[in-house]
Amino acid sequence: MLNTKMIGNKIAEARKKLNISQAQLAQQLFISPQAVGKWERGESMPDITTLTRLAEIMGVDLNHFSENFQSAATEIVPVESSLGNRMKQLNRDMSGWNWAGADFSGADLTGCSFKSSNLRGANFDHANLTDCNLSTLDLTGGSFDQSILLRTNFSRSGLVGTRFMGVELTDVRLTTTDLRKTIFENCVFNGVDFKNSDLSGLCFDRQIFIGVRFDNAALSGVTFRGATLKNVSFRSPYALTNKYYRVLKTICFDGAMMDKPVYAVLKSVEIDLSKVTVI
Repeated sequence: MLNTKMIGNKIAEARKKLNISQAQLAQQLFISPQAVGKWERGESMPDITTLTRLAEIMGVDLNHFSENFQSAATEIVPVESSLGNRMKQLNRDMSGWNWAGADFSGADLTGCSFKSSNLRGANFDHANLTDCNLSTLDLTGGSFDQSILLRTNFSRSGLVGTRFMGVELTDVRLTTTDLRKTIFENCVFNGVDFKNSDLSGLCFDRQIFIGVRFDNAALSGVTFRGATLKNVSFRSPYALTNKYYRVLKTICFDGAMMDKPVYAVLKSVEIDLSKVTVI
């Protein structure tokens, strides 16, 4: 796990090896010398963007700031012009790290694994999370505003109060997850798998669903007002029971548009589709 005191010691150690002052380091980061002093004393911690820039300046790998980093022969890493280029060279396995409150906004995190990490309150706005593993971790209060989510895995994670705003989720896994207090607004769901998840009471109004699986998901009280549904599956692994029929009937599709196969399945279980448009 990462902690502020350990990171502060690592920053101070690397800075002294470069024989530069706190003021000189601060100047390169466009921050105050007091901020550097607070880092080195363990009173605060730089965000992911600043930490990456520190690694560039100091000629070390970002893993240098990890508690379990083993020293190797000194090798100067070429300074690169952007966070995205720098991130491509990093060890992508960030499993088990403490990134609570971290700012990953705009970062290219393609292929990273954060499995079993603490990401409470983390900011992933505008970040590229293609092929990322975000399973079995705590993402309470996290933010994904216009993030790139392609083949991203959120299965079995804590997503209470997590916000997905203006996102296209493509081939994303949100299986076996409690989503009752997760927020989705203005999203497009393409090939998303919600199998075995609890979506009770969620609002999916005016959002788009293409090739989405809600198989064996808890859907009591879900609303799809004004939503678009194409090739969507509501299958149960067992024969449809009266209890499952009753749950499906609590879903609101008023003003929704859906293709003929979806309409036929829902109509067969006597769901009220009087305000639905078939496309």
